[in-house]
Amino acid sequence: MQVSSQGSPSDNAASQATHPLFRAGMVAAGLCGAAGVALAALGTHMDATGLMSVASGMLLFHAPAFLGLGALAQLRRVPLLPVAFVLLLAGVALFSGDLVSRALTAERLFAMSAPTGGSLMICGWLAVLLSAAFVRPR
Repeated sequence: MQVSSQGSPSDNAASQATHPLFRAGMVAAGLCGAAGVALAALGTHMDATGLMSVASGMLLFHAPAFLGLGALAQLRRVPLLPVAFVLLLAGVALFSGDLVSRALTAERLFAMSAPTGGSLMICGWLAVLLSAAFVRPR
């Protein structure tokens, strides 16, 4: 039997497959990071309310979290992780989107959009917490 330099003979295609959340985590992190930096720069020139700064911070805070969730999904089986990921992503989008909308147009996205986004983020982080009970080897 020949062993490649890529791994042991027990390695198979399934164990090397990329988990969909791995790539999604990279995309979400890239979008949140870029938007966070852009809003920070824009906010220094166009925002007297400080709302863009809050939105920027929230986006930048969650960017590495999405990378971490994606990496964890690749390394372990965690059934609640996709739920946590979606809750966090929807939450940060709603929360930050509402703050940016208010800073630029003085209008909300819709009634209760920022509190809804904040609640979704809280639920997402609680889902991460609950996920700890269900971590299994891949």
